[in-house]
Amino acid sequence: MNKRERVAWRGYIPAITTPFDEDQQVNLRAFSELLTWLEAEGMHGLVIAGTTGEWTSLSPEERVSLFATAGDTLQSRIPLIAGCTAFTANEVVDFSQAADSSGFEGILVTPPPYIRPSNDEIMDFYRDVSTRSALPVCVYNWPPGTGIDMDIGLLERIAQLENVVAIKQSTSDLRKFVQTFFALNETVRVFGHSMDEHGLALLEARGGDGTMGAGAVLGKAHPDFYNRLWQGDVDGARACGRKDRVILDEWYTPELVGLFGSGPAILKAALNVQGLPGGYVRRPLHDLAQEDLGAIRETLNAIGRM
Repeated sequence: MNKRERVAWRGYIPAITTPFDEDQQVNLRAFSELLTWLEAEGMHGLVIAGTTGEWTSLSPEERVSLFATAGDTLQSRIPLIAGCTAFTANEVVDFSQAADSSGFEGILVTPPPYIRPSNDEIMDFYRDVSTRSALPVCVYNWPPGTGIDMDIGLLERIAQLENVVAIKQSTSDLRKFVQTFFALNETVRVFGHSMDEHGLALLEARGGDGTMGAGAVLGKAHPDFYNRLWQGDVDGARACGRKDRVILDEWYTPELVGLFGSGPAILKAALNVQGLPGGYVRRPLHDLAQEDLGAIRETLNAIGRM
């Protein structure tokens, strides 16, 4: 069996937010409610405790509690992928074991951020993770967050590791995503298709695995981009994709960084104004100012979410 076929991940798999309460504590009740809503809206899977989930401010115990709550709430009804990024392979492996115990199907891991390892050091890091992880690995290339943009040669080397089954290529450079897709999609699953005309053209011509997008704040419009495409309803997929494109254009820079606040703050505000359990961000991040909430509402009104 081709190792990409070891997992059935495809479609829209959002990296979701972690609700904190006013006292900056993880709100597991709200988190469970958010999970239930996301499942009901038809997500094809979920990434827990990723960048959008503010892993950088979570203690190890809190991250493990999120894995346990997600596993208990969803009971393996949809694929769960654990955000396990950390500074050392030992930490990643510990998180992968906790995720495995909670019924997760895989882990998502960037190179160690901040320390700027070399290509050979990144390769050794992923080799250690791949060898020792209890779960299949999705490699995450996230240049704005890590300061590292893994080149195609390095990604090709990493993709040969036995336990690496997917790559999340979060680049705003369409050329680089297409290069990654054509080079590696027969070896591993490649996520990062844009839900616009470029994405549709590539998906129609060559197929593809999907998008690990952020937040899923538009509910079923996100997974329905893929559902309609798989059903042959390209115009329906296009209509869903236009809604996603609006929030990208109005809330994010071309480099996919929040335009008037952090990514988690923007997405939590979008959930909150719809009466959904977004909650608060945790410091050092700030929640959006009132004037920015108006911009969120205007966007959601324009695409029929309010």
